[in-house]
Amino acid sequence: MKASFVFTVVSALIAKIASADSCWSQDLGYPCCQSTVDVRYTDKDGLWGVENGNWCGIINSQAANDQNQENQDDTTVAAPSGTQFVHSGNPFAGHEFFINPYYTAEVDAAIAQMSNSELAAKAEKMKEYSNAIWLDSLKNMNDWLEKNLKGALAQQTSSGKTVLTVFVVYDLPGRDCHALASNGELLANESDMERYKSEYIDIIEGHLKTYNSQPVVLIIEPDSLANMVTNIESTPACADSQKYYFDGHAYLIQKFGVLKHVAMYLDIGHAFWLGWDDNREKASKVYSEVIASGAPGEVRGFADNVANYTPWEDPSLSRGPDTEWNPCPDEKRYLEAMYQDFTAAGIKSVYFVSDTSRNGKKTDRKHPGEWCNQTGVGIGARPQASPISGMEYLDAFYWVKPLGESDGTSDESAERYDGYCGHETAMKPAPEAGQWFQAHFEEGIKNANPPL
Repeated sequence: MKASFVFTVVSALIAKIASADSCWSQDLGYPCCQSTVDVRYTDKDGLWGVENGNWCGIINSQAANDQNQENQDDTTVAAPSGTQFVHSGNPFAGHEFFINPYYTAEVDAAIAQMSNSELAAKAEKMKEYSNAIWLDSLKNMNDWLEKNLKGALAQQTSSGKTVLTVFVVYDLPGRDCHALASNGELLANESDMERYKSEYIDIIEGHLKTYNSQPVVLIIEPDSLANMVTNIESTPACADSQKYYFDGHAYLIQKFGVLKHVAMYLDIGHAFWLGWDDNREKASKVYSEVIASGAPGEVRGFADNVANYTPWEDPSLSRGPDTEWNPCPDEKRYLEAMYQDFTAAGIKSVYFVSDTSRNGKKTDRKHPGEWCNQTGVGIGARPQASPISGMEYLDAFYWVKPLGESDGTSDESAERYDGYCGHETAMKPAPEAGQWFQAHFEEGIKNANPPL
C-alpha cells in the first residue's frame, strides 16, 4: 500500500513568502516571521515566533528586545506547558483540526501548475481541511513529529481552542509484508525490532509526553494486523513478520495507551479485505489478543479504509457474485458488522474513524481489491466528528491519506514497483509512493463528492 510519505518543502511556499527575508525556518517548512514578534520558543534550530496562528522563524534582526520578551502577556505560552489534556468521549469532538503546513505547501505548488482557474479555486479549498501526518521512517518522525506538535500548540495558543493533531504510526519491521510499493526501512529481525522500540516508539512517546496539553490521535500501522488475519499462510514475508508485528503492537499500546491526551485507532483494512464472515471472525480473535497484550494501555478503536477507495455507501452492491459474496460491500456495512463482531469478542472500546480522503466517487477499478492510484478517484466526506446519526460508535470521517500523494510507482524497472500499480485502472505514469502525483490530485478534486 499505499503511502510512504516524504514531506518536502516545495518552491511554492518559498515563493508565497518571498516578500520576507529568507531565513532558516523555510528549510523546515515554516515561513519567516514578516514582522517583529516576541520569541515564543527556542530550540536547536533557532528562535520561533507566532504569526497568523502559525510558527515562524525569527530573523535575528526582527527579534523583539529583551524587555519585550520579559514583559509578554501570560497568555503567550513560551514552551510546551500547560494543563494536561485528557480525552473524554469522542477524541475528534470539540476541537479545531490542525492544518498540515507541508500539505498546504504541496497544494500551493500544485495550484501553480494549473491553468484552469476553476480547478485552481477548488484546489485552494483543499487547504482548509486537515489530514494526517505520516511518520513513515525514523528520519521523518524525527524531522516532523515535534515540529507539527509545536505548530498545533501555536494554533491552540493563538485561538484559545484545543487543536487536534492526527499522526500515522507506520514503521514496523517488515512493514507492508504483502506489498512492494511501501515496504519500510526496518527488517523483520530482532535487531531492527529493538530499533523500532528505542529509536521510534520511545522517541514518539517522549515528544507526546512533552506536548501533553493538546489532544492527539494516532492511527496505528496501516495494513499490519489485517495482513496477519489473511496473509500469513500465503505470503512468506508476512509469516516472517508475524512475531514483530505482534510484539510491536504490544509495545506501542503499552507506551501510548496510558497517555490520557492520546487516542489510538488500530488499522483494520477495508471492506474488501476483512469483510467476509470468516475474515471478520479471525480478525475479532487477532485484535482482541493484540489489545490485551498491550495492557495496561488502552485503545480507543479502529481505523478503516486507510489510503483506500471503498465508498462509504454503495447501494448498487449486495452479497452476490459481483462482490465475491462479501456481505459487507461498502465501508458503512463493514463497520456495522465489525462493531457487532468486536463487541461480541469482548473488546471493551469499539469506535471507528473512517478514511474518506479518496472514496467520494466509485472509482474505475474492476476489482475492489485494487489499491494503487485508481482512476476516477474523488474526494469524499470532509473531516468531521460524529458524522452519521445513529452510528454513535463512528467517531469521525477523516482524511488519513493526503490526496495527491502517490500510492506507488508505475515504473516496472523500479525496485519498489508493485504489479497493482501497473493494472489497467491504475493511473500512469505514477511516481514513487509518497511523491506528489499532480494528475491524481486534479482527478480527485474534479470528482469531489460533495463538490468542493
